[in-house]
Amino acid sequence: MHAFDVLGDPVRRRILELLAEGEQPAGTVSDVVRREFGISQPAVSQHLKVLRENGFATVRPDGTRRLYAVNSEPLRDIDAWLDRFRRYWTPHLDALATELARGRRERRLRESGEDTPRSTP
Repeated sequence: MHAFDVLGDPVRRRILELLAEGEQPAGTVSDVVRREFGISQPAVSQHLKVLRENGFATVRPDGTRRLYAVNSEPLRDIDAWLDRFRRYWTPHLDALATELARGRRERRLRESGEDTPRSTP
């Protein structure tokens, strides 16, 4: 299964979001996903299986529990693929950061009683 097919499912994306917070017992993941998506425990188990079999999640036994965690390697592959498209949004984000900084500076000047920035000779 292609990485984007795995991540294309909202349930699997949500599971990865939960696992991004740290290692989670299968029961905890199942409880949250069942409540949010209204699906059965076996359905959640199937999604966990897809994530595990496609390398997005790891599992380790801890007594009677199974603890799931994110495996970052496939996410790095996706990030590398996305890298060729970053040029479409990075300049826009840089420009936004510049405008936000300009707005904060102007607000500080107004609050300090200065109407316009001082010019230096």
